[in-house]
Amino acid sequence: MKDKLLAFWQSHSETIITLGYKVILALVILIASGVIARAVKRAVNGSKSPLNKLDKTLLPIISRLASYLVYIIGSLFILDIFGVNTASLVALMAAAGLAIGLALKSTLSNIAAGIMLLILRPFKVGDFIDASGTSGTVSEINLFTTIFKTTDGLYIASPNGKVWGGNIKNFTRNGKRRMDIVVGISYADSIDDGLNVLKQIASSEERLLAEPAPKVMVVSIAESSVNLQLRAWTVNGDYWQTVWDLNKRVKESIEQAGLTIPFPQRTLHLPESLATSVTVNKDTAKVD
Repeated sequence: MKDKLLAFWQSHSETIITLGYKVILALVILIASGVIARAVKRAVNGSKSPLNKLDKTLLPIISRLASYLVYIIGSLFILDIFGVNTASLVALMAAAGLAIGLALKSTLSNIAAGIMLLILRPFKVGDFIDASGTSGTVSEINLFTTIFKTTDGLYIASPNGKVWGGNIKNFTRNGKRRMDIVVGISYADSIDDGLNVLKQIASSEERLLAEPAPKVMVVSIAESSVNLQLRAWTVNGDYWQTVWDLNKRVKESIEQAGLTIPFPQRTLHLPESLATSVTVNKDTAKVD
């Protein structure tokens, strides 16, 4: 056995040494590619990176693409070491890419949608949006999914194809939002008194913007009430707290002004003959 191994080594030693050298060199290149890729990602995402001047939406994509590029270059070096014909490889990869593309149609559509989101930028990281029924603050946009953090603290990863394929409501971009505070008063109450109450609330609330100016109006004539509305604008950061506070103030101020906030009710009118029948049956009814 020893003689056979020695004979094999003597006849193939040069090939084994060359192959071993190539394998070691390939491993070194692979390890170096991983180290460089991680360093590139840290450099792109680092606080001192000049790329921080760009939109935060782009940074995760740039860092991933940069790391992928490092691995691709390293793979080309490794293939060159083993003498692989890159021209044939490209043709093979094209054919494989077509097959993979057909198999991963939905995945590729998510990548295409992610690219469109990055190009057209209907929202960015930090915006609060509603996309195809998913609402939350955008924490990350990558090639496959958009990551949301909801108001109740949930983590939601939504496919880019779904986000791009529906309506996108961006509540943050314009910097301000309109609120509509509706309150109903009784038909017996004065509409002018109710509107004056809403005007006083609007004029005393510092968080409401002067432009566009607040408006008060009769918004509808409902079955049991006349509905009044205070329509006003505030900056995004004050929106929800202002809505909550104004709802409380409107209810209290309407009651303090002597006006009534009615509850739904119906008046039932019966024909005289039916009313008499009901009265007689009630008087003659027996309880066991």
